[in-house]
Amino acid sequence: MDDVNLDGGPVGIVGALDLDRSATGVTPRRLPAWTRPQIPDVFMDAMVQMPSGVRLRFRSDTTVVELDLLITLFRIEPRPLEPAVFDLVVDGELVAQVSTTDGTVLHIDMAHPENLRIDPGEPTTLVFAGLGPGPKHIELWLSQRATMELRALRVDDGASVTATGGAARRWVHYGSSISHCLEAASPTTTWPAVAARRADVDLLSLGLAGQCMLDPFVARTIRDLPADVISLKVGINLVNGDTMRDRTFAPALHGFLDTVREGHPDTPILVVSPIICPPAETHPGPTIPGADGRFHTMAGLEDLRLTCLTLTKIRATIAGLVLDRAAQGDRNLHHLDGLELFGPDDVADLPDDLHPNAAGYVRMGERFAELAFGPGRPLA
Repeated sequence: MDDVNLDGGPVGIVGALDLDRSATGVTPRRLPAWTRPQIPDVFMDAMVQMPSGVRLRFRSDTTVVELDLLITLFRIEPRPLEPAVFDLVVDGELVAQVSTTDGTVLHIDMAHPENLRIDPGEPTTLVFAGLGPGPKHIELWLSQRATMELRALRVDDGASVTATGGAARRWVHYGSSISHCLEAASPTTTWPAVAARRADVDLLSLGLAGQCMLDPFVARTIRDLPADVISLKVGINLVNGDTMRDRTFAPALHGFLDTVREGHPDTPILVVSPIICPPAETHPGPTIPGADGRFHTMAGLEDLRLTCLTLTKIRATIAGLVLDRAAQGDRNLHHLDGLELFGPDDVADLPDDLHPNAAGYVRMGERFAELAFGPGRPLA
């Protein structure tokens, strides 16, 4: 089979804004190179390297696609190790799926994160065969729940490989773990991917698990990206980490929007408030994983925590802020209540009281496609 260049050749690494390069391959990164010194810790850096929404895109008449890569999987103990899943989409249809647990495994004990354990692994090869003759638009979606170094891409001997584009409209989305979708069954069933396919838009996902903190460098990234529509699903991580108060949240969101508007003065922007999280609806964070597999908030010191954020406060603040900015002339700024995406009637698909399960994410994507991209909706 013929090797295809993964760095600077005809294959687009769509959804990646930077690459880590080594002697053996390339690792996609979802924030640009200039942000590296501003990324605050190794956990966020790992989320930047997890390729949620990232896919290899090209046009070819090959009947087989092979990808060599070294995968790093994350096991959150005591949960079982989840495989990395890869989806091959041909001419817009999912035609093959490969899952694997081959690779390096990082074992993380959430109760004692200092007890990090690493089991080194070996590279593996993904094989997608039986694709049929003739030229076709190929997208190989990378697993959203692992990091990976891409080492080699191969196609049939003599097969053509050319660059190709995606949908005409580009959607940039920013969010938390609930947009990263580690719990989704596969990369094409994260809710942003489901919505993008239904709405026929080209997704760039900045869903960063645990890291949707309204960081200015993310606002500048979105400001400088080409985008036809933009959405920001914000708030839950501010409660999870107890990182902001009443006094700071609204100005931080104003500042984030001001920066994005510098590059996109007229682009439709949809600000989405948090979906339901029962322990944090009326009680401030932080949210802490418990031995029962659910997330909890801490009781006590209520008098000292009157200015802490809850999801109820955040939803009210977002709704009022968007309304005020629209009244001041920003007619392309819109609001969506997160409870319309995933609310009280959906908690059966919220097994840890924070993250939807695979079925919940698919339903969120279907709802977002209608509520955001449907006829007469903000991003239509």
